[in-house]
Amino acid sequence: MSGRLEGKKALITGAGKQSGIGFAIAKKLAGEGAAVMIADLVKPLEEFEGYVRTSGASDLDKTVAALKELGMQAEGAPVDVTDSDSIEAMAEVVEKRFGNLDILVNNAGGAPGTSTMLAIKERAWLYSFDLNVHGAFRVTRAVANLLADGASIVNMSSRAGKVPSAFLGAYCTSKAALIMMTKVFALELSIRKIRVNSVCPGQIETELGRWGWKLKAVAEQLGEQEYREVLANRLPLKRLGTPDDVADVVLFLASDESSYLTGQSINVTGGQLMEI
Repeated sequence: MSGRLEGKKALITGAGKQSGIGFAIAKKLAGEGAAVMIADLVKPLEEFEGYVRTSGASDLDKTVAALKELGMQAEGAPVDVTDSDSIEAMAEVVEKRFGNLDILVNNAGGAPGTSTMLAIKERAWLYSFDLNVHGAFRVTRAVANLLADGASIVNMSSRAGKVPSAFLGAYCTSKAALIMMTKVFALELSIRKIRVNSVCPGQIETELGRWGWKLKAVAEQLGEQEYREVLANRLPLKRLGTPDDVADVVLFLASDESSYLTGQSINVTGGQLMEI
């Protein structure tokens, strides 16, 4: 029996590490028959305080190999979504190996410069937008001519783009901007029947999630495990989310099952955020 994405080709940015949401998405899409191109940053960014998700070239190679060992179609390409030349080079690799694209997942992101709004360094503030907003803009524009009519674009935003969080002002504000950019792209690309949606994860078991929980545990004067239990009990579904929970929603948005859905920002929060 063929998968829901048989014959489709997908590009997922920020998917170089096997511990993150990006890899879970790549594995889910590939498991449904898609050929996936995994792209990620392969150089350290030590100048920024806070969480910036990076992988090495060996991480990217291992991630691609892990999918191939499962019998899935996977390729890898290095990319820095804050660098237009790097993105153009990645787009050339995509065109050479895949020809065109049916799915684009703008997953690359991070939270550099954790601080109050008044104390954050300007470089960290600007880099947050360069990474979380401008990166998705650059990648989408660079591969737009490769996207087949009727393609699906999924942008990885966050619950933080809808609900403010102290000390994460740059992250929250940039993710909110990504939600609006999703809507504008949805309008403008509708002429080609290209759907554009975003996903807004909440408390998900990732490196970024655990890093944030550690900071909040200190602020609430709780141990890490104690804070995790308290946090889970605050959620209506009484558990923390997993990368697969997010990947399942991305799979739905990438498939024809969501063919009448565009311009939406879907919460994956265990009920932590409920909207009309």
